Amino acid sequence: MGSFQTPGSMQNSILLETSCGYLLQELQLIWDEVGQDQFDREKVLLELEQECLEVYRRKVDSANISRARLHQVLADSEAEFTHLLLSLGERSLPGRPEKMAGTLKEQLDSIAPALREMQLRKEERVNQFRDVQMQIQKISAEIAGQSELNISPSNVIVNENDLSLKKLEEYQNELQRLRNEKSDRLLKVEGYVSAVRSFSATLGMDSSKIITKVHPSLDKLYGKQSKNISDTILAELNSSLEFLKEEKQKRLKKLHKLGKELTNLWSLMDTSYEDRRLFSHVTALISVSAAEISSPGSLTLDIIQQAEAEVERLDRLKASKMKELFLKKQIELEEICKRTHMEIPSQSEMDSIMYLINSGEIDHAELLISMDEQISRAKEEACSRKAIMEKVEKWMLSCDEERWLEEYNRDENRYTVSRGAHKNLKRAERARITVKKIPALVDLLIAKTKCWEEERRKVFLYDEVPLLAMLDEYNLLKHEQEEEKQRQREKKKMQVQVVVGQENLFGSSPSTSNRSPSNKSLNGGFGSATLLNRRLSMGIQQLESNSINSATEGISFIKEGRKAQEQKMFTQRGHASRPREETASVVSPTYSGSLSPSFFC
Repeated sequence: MGSFQTPGSMQNSILLETSCGYLLQELQLIWDEVGQDQFDREKVLLELEQECLEVYRRKVDSANISRARLHQVLADSEAEFTHLLLSLGERSLPGRPEKMAGTLKEQLDSIAPALREMQLRKEERVNQFRDVQMQIQKISAEIAGQSELNISPSNVIVNENDLSLKKLEEYQNELQRLRNEKSDRLLKVEGYVSAVRSFSATLGMDSSKIITKVHPSLDKLYGKQSKNISDTILAELNSSLEFLKEEKQKRLKKLHKLGKELTNLWSLMDTSYEDRRLFSHVTALISVSAAEISSPGSLTLDIIQQAEAEVERLDRLKASKMKELFLKKQIELEEICKRTHMEIPSQSEMDSIMYLINSGEIDHAELLISMDEQISRAKEEACSRKAIMEKVEKWMLSCDEERWLEEYNRDENRYTVSRGAHKNLKRAERARITVKKIPALVDLLIAKTKCWEEERRKVFLYDEVPLLAMLDEYNLLKHEQEEEKQRQREKKKMQVQVVVGQENLFGSSPSTSNRSPSNKSLNGGFGSATLLNRRLSMGIQQLESNSINSATEGISFIKEGRKAQEQKMFTQRGHASRPREETASVVSPTYSGSLSPSFFC
């Protein structure tokens, strides 16, 4: 037993020593009683000792394994805890000590609650990531046009290595951006759908067919089905809307044309108000833009077809009234030409057109278009002549005033006291002011006429006579009149000098004081010129009293008088025996003095 009780066994508990010692004593008594050999006894005790060591060794190995396992569990727990902190983006867990103390089990017990809490946090964070990512995938699928794609939480893969709040915020920002984009796209879709419905109502088309043709989910008839908001759908909706806009513009343009045709036909054929009222909704659109039309049924095909049928009916009716319409157009054109003193189309040309109308060899539409073009050109030319015609009218009125002033100045009783004499005096003052402005007015009229002719590259005709020629003739006559007045003044001065000389030689004589000098004493044959002057003056006065009541008639008279003067001068040149210079000195002053510029005007 001495070998059994080793120093290691001395450390056993008292209970163990008591049990082992009791058993050894009992075994010793048995051996003593049996008489067991000492060698056998040593051998048995050695075997007992070996068996005890083996049992202890197994227990120690088992304890070592358990301790190593605890170390590993503790290390794994700390590693997992650290990984969770890193993945969740947290530095530490509040309440957990930085350094752990105590046994392994105590350390495990201290880290287990923190680890459990971190695992719960991770699970919660993973759910948050999964929920956000699933929503992102759903909205992305809707934007990509895959709204029917079934996305379940199990299909969402979450990166558990990065579960930080920063990463979660990035996903949430992405989700918010996608939500905003979805909202914008939904608003666009709603706007497109609303616009399509509005345009369809205006055009009388079925909006549901147009919308469902793009995608069935866009129509309200399909309930709460999520709407497709992909780029393709938006592009198709925009294309449909552009098609409707073009169709609206096309129909409105057609109605504009039909409305103008109806208005022109009504105006040409004096259509009654009742017949016009039936298509007032068409003519009301003539001055309306496409953006201003939104009422339902305003641009349906039925309205266009009805308007086209009415235009065709009026065209057929117009063909039967073509002669009457042509005469109306002709009268309108002639009135424009007469009013502005332009050249009127020749009667032969109009007669030939009328012949073609009667024979049916001319297109009625082209004829009216041609007449309208002529009227338009006449109006345009009349507009361009307006400023000049106003000056011409002013010039003629001024010439009338000049003629009246000359008559007034020839009246010897103009200063006598009579009824209306003061009015004539005032008018004479005004007429003198007006007459003084005539040369400047004529110069301005010539400048304007030349500018007009250069711009138009044509002659400005006034009642088929060049206006510049009329103005030049007027200036020429005015110049001749001034020369004649100057010659008359010189002649009168010479007569006065002769009379004064005779009085100085022979003394004054009552019988000769009132006598006029002989016509032959001045320039030889002045008596014949005086006689011609009197004839022309009498003829002019007769024309004045009978026919010349306006400036325009005066112009016509001067045109004819100028031709007669040229013929008379030619005759005198052929038959007179006196030289050409003497004839000109007699005839030209006589004619110039008799026909004042007021008659020309």
